[in-house]
Amino acid sequence: MAERIKYSYRAHEKAGQPPGTPLFIGRRKMEEVRVSYIRYNENLHEEKENSTPKECADLCKSSDVVWINIEGIHDTGAIEKIGELFNIHSLTVEDIVNTMQRPKFEDFDNYLFIVLKMLSYSDINTGMETEQVCMILGENYVITFQEKPGDVFDAVREQIRGCRGRIRRAGADYLAYALIDAVVDSYFLILETIGDQIEEVEDQVFMEPNPDNVSKIHRFKRAMLFMRRTVWPLREEISLLEKSGSDLVRKPTVVFLRNLYDHTIQVIDTVETYRDIISGMHDMYLSSVSNRMNQIMKVLTIIATIFIPLTFISGVYGMNFRYMPEIGWKLGYYAILGFMLLIGIVMLLFFRKKKWI
Repeated sequence: MAERIKYSYRAHEKAGQPPGTPLFIGRRKMEEVRVSYIRYNENLHEEKENSTPKECADLCKSSDVVWINIEGIHDTGAIEKIGELFNIHSLTVEDIVNTMQRPKFEDFDNYLFIVLKMLSYSDINTGMETEQVCMILGENYVITFQEKPGDVFDAVREQIRGCRGRIRRAGADYLAYALIDAVVDSYFLILETIGDQIEEVEDQVFMEPNPDNVSKIHRFKRAMLFMRRTVWPLREEISLLEKSGSDLVRKPTVVFLRNLYDHTIQVIDTVETYRDIISGMHDMYLSSVSNRMNQIMKVLTIIATIFIPLTFISGVYGMNFRYMPEIGWKLGYYAILGFMLLIGIVMLLFFRKKKWI
């Protein structure tokens, strides 16, 4: 809770600042900014960890494709220096260090700016975590800015290392597409995990509803609402990227962007379907609890109904009158008990015939 309050406080510090003023707004801070790159073409592959922005900028002057990955955006001074080396607009630098950005796409003269949300999810009890990923697409380079180490781009790295697919033969625009596609594919994996957990909770709600199910349902609602806020802007973002007409996005890559747009629509449809299922689960829980209560009340009512005539008979013979005909009869006690038992059996048979029990 303290981290959330501090996070909001940092967000309010931007009030009154001039446009383009970089101010880090986030919770994840690293000891230092880490810069690494992957340089490749059809016949070349080179990787280096702990590089420098100047070295990466010099590599971008060649005709090879260069993927520069920067981990740690809390150091606004370092991010500003990187922006100066690659001629990145000050407004873009401001957006990079602000992790509260929504997914968006902006077309500048010499580069394209893309903001993504990378999600991670394991269990509904731990919730969903998000990390902002900013991407700069230049003529022959792609720069990714991440809050911390660890991402969903390992499959892309393996494609480059193993020279699989067309990534080594394509340009930087295809690399940007591959990175965005990796983020969208991770959404499918998250939705698959959530779907399995929803089915499990749905069975519990149907078979044995309990108050814990309600809390899980509300957590699922929050998770789906969070994913919806993440994916809906992404659809618009990819559509703008596809239709941008920028020289940095070549025609062969546009076809892949269309396919990526379809994948985004599938994610949105799945999210909306799960939201409907979760809403139905809440109604199912209320209905199950109500039906269970009705069954209990039904049993209690049947028992009370059976005992009403028996109570009347016992009440009559419990009156303290001296002269009662059956008192002097030796078998009177057993006759009354038998009569009461007969009444109970007859009522049970009547209820069963009416299919009330």
